[in-house]
Amino acid sequence: MAEKDNTSEENLTAAEAEEAPAPAEEKPAGEPDELAQARQEARDTYDKMLRLAAEFDNYKKRIEKERSIAIKYAEENILKELLPVIDNLERAVEQGRSTTDADVLLEGVDLTLKGLHDTLDKFGLKSVSDVGAPFDPNYHEALTMEASDQVPANHILREFQKGYLYKDRLIRAAKVVVSRGNG
Repeated sequence: MAEKDNTSEENLTAAEAEEAPAPAEEKPAGEPDELAQARQEARDTYDKMLRLAAEFDNYKKRIEKERSIAIKYAEENILKELLPVIDNLERAVEQGRSTTDADVLLEGVDLTLKGLHDTLDKFGLKSVSDVGAPFDPNYHEALTMEASDQVPANHILREFQKGYLYKDRLIRAAKVVVSRGNG
C-alpha cells in the first residue's frame, strides 16, 4: 500500500505539490516533493532572470536615449552664455550708426570682446599668445622669419593670428613671425 501512495505522489504537478499538505509520515531522500520544490525554485529563478534581462534591456535603451539627448543639446549652455555678447554687438552696431564718436563705440566693442573672452574662458577655451616666447611647433605655425635685434633667434617676434586651446587640446595653432636673431 505504501508503494501505491508513492506512485500517486510522483504524478503530482509542481502546483499540486505546493498546495498539497505535507504528509505526516517520513519520506526517503529523493522524494517527489523535493523534486517539485527544486523545479519550482528553478522556475522562479528563470522568471527572475527574464525580468532582470528585460530590466537591463530597458536600462540600456533609457541610457542610450539620455546620451543621445545630451549629445544633441551639449552646446546649449555655451550658446546661452553667448547670447549677451550678441546683444552687446547688436547695440554696438546701432550705436555706430547713430554716433560719430568712435571712442565710445570702440570702448563698447572692447567691453563686448572682453565679455566674449570671459565666456569662452568659462568653458575652457584659452588663447595661446606667446610674443617673445620660444617658438614651439606644437602650438605655433611659423609664417615667416625676420631679423630682430630685440628678440632672440627662434623666438616669436609677432603674432598674426592667436592660437587657441580647448581644455588641454590645441584647436588652432597661433600664426606667428619667428625671429632670426641679429641680422
